[in-house]
Amino acid sequence: MSEHEPVHPVVEEWVRMETRRQFLRGGANALGMGALSLLAGDAFAQAPNTAATKKPNILKPNALGLPHFAPKAKHVIYLHMVGGPPQMDLYDYKPKMQEFYDKDLPESIRNGQRLTTMTSGQSRFPIAPSKYKFAQYGKSGMWISELLPHTAKMADDMCFIRSMHTDAINHEPAITYMQTGNQVTGRPCIGSWVSYGLGSLNNNLPTFVVLVATPSNTDQIQAISARLWTSAFLPGEHAGCSFRSQGDPILYINNPPGVDTKVRRTTLDGLKALNEINYKTVGDEETHTRIQQYELAFRMQASVPELTDLSKEPESTFKLYGEDAKKPGTFANTALMARRMVERGVRFVQIYLNNWDTHSNVAGRLPSQCKDIDQACYGLIQDLKARGMLDDTLVIWGGEFGRTIYSQGGLTKDNYGRDHHPRCYTMWMAGGGARPGQAYGETDDFSYNIVKDPVNVHDFHATVLTMLGIDQERFTYKYQGLDQKLTGVEPSKVIKELLA
Repeated sequence: MSEHEPVHPVVEEWVRMETRRQFLRGGANALGMGALSLLAGDAFAQAPNTAATKKPNILKPNALGLPHFAPKAKHVIYLHMVGGPPQMDLYDYKPKMQEFYDKDLPESIRNGQRLTTMTSGQSRFPIAPSKYKFAQYGKSGMWISELLPHTAKMADDMCFIRSMHTDAINHEPAITYMQTGNQVTGRPCIGSWVSYGLGSLNNNLPTFVVLVATPSNTDQIQAISARLWTSAFLPGEHAGCSFRSQGDPILYINNPPGVDTKVRRTTLDGLKALNEINYKTVGDEETHTRIQQYELAFRMQASVPELTDLSKEPESTFKLYGEDAKKPGTFANTALMARRMVERGVRFVQIYLNNWDTHSNVAGRLPSQCKDIDQACYGLIQDLKARGMLDDTLVIWGGEFGRTIYSQGGLTKDNYGRDHHPRCYTMWMAGGGARPGQAYGETDDFSYNIVKDPVNVHDFHATVLTMLGIDQERFTYKYQGLDQKLTGVEPSKVIKELLA
């Protein structure tokens, strides 16, 4: 097409609409800044917009000037227990509750707390002490439930936070809050923020990977979706890449029948040329994201099969993680895959394990949940330690909220249910700059209210970013006229006591 040849009306309209969209998305801030400069004077108008000049570059991890200071962790493995594990049955030992069996929760403890619709209609709230035995382990003397015998052996490697609390009482907003720092969907998750800020350590694999494990018991599965690992307003390449446990690890990673590698390469070269023309015409930065993702997908055709092939792992690996590690989709398998990923340079691995929503039948469901994670978590930490990787790999374990000390539904000595509880819950970390062998924060005798050292979600995120060498106050992205942050606009602080 010559430069004077008329453009087809359909193409012309598409370019006009695309250009308008880009103007509204990227130019609205300029209009606001221009108006403000009229009020502030020419000196303000001439000040450089540093945020605009610092564009992320997938091939240059430190293009944003990060990390701000020497990091302790280079990788993160985040084990999210979907549904909310019951802290008083696992890590928050409350022996005094044995004296309160079937007695009503004192109003002075509940203190008007908001209830879910699942228990708001109950005539009473009977105390349900944990039916499980606890013992102290390690030099640190950590109290750990009998349900977690393997975990107990690594008590001195773990940093417990017994005083986490959240503002959300229902799953969807609570999980979203824990992952993105906001209860409203449409914000980047922590994995995407880390990918954006620190970039890739392996150009042949995604920077941020998501694995969804299948629990042994599936009585009460919570819905989770890809919006939990979205990049939202951050550039698209920072969204989580979901690996599957059945079929191709990534959809369409393999060439279709009749298409060999040479044909695929030729096709991608043609697409790249067309996308470059599109970029010069429209100026949409997401076009370059598309180019990068196509190229990464091509390289992953070689790197992903090697990554997911466990045949070369010695038998000792499966003895460490448990035999379930051989079964695709199990939590043990995803834990082993996480180690292999960070070993190959994946920056952030997010694992979800469902079915912790124990509204009823704790005795029937909690043991299988703990069996799914116990040896696998132990194996992961010990494997990382043996390979010299634990020091720069932060492992995080926890849910979106805790459970109530009172029983939901029927109560017996041998079984009970527990409702959602946002006022306190337990998480733990290991490696990557977390201080080992300590329990931070305390709850009351009912594991209902925090009595010492509360940690909210934004404080937790700020602390994790610090371990990665990122100052949460300086780590921002300009969007809709605001300097957006993972930790939001409300004050948050780094919990220095959690740092090694």
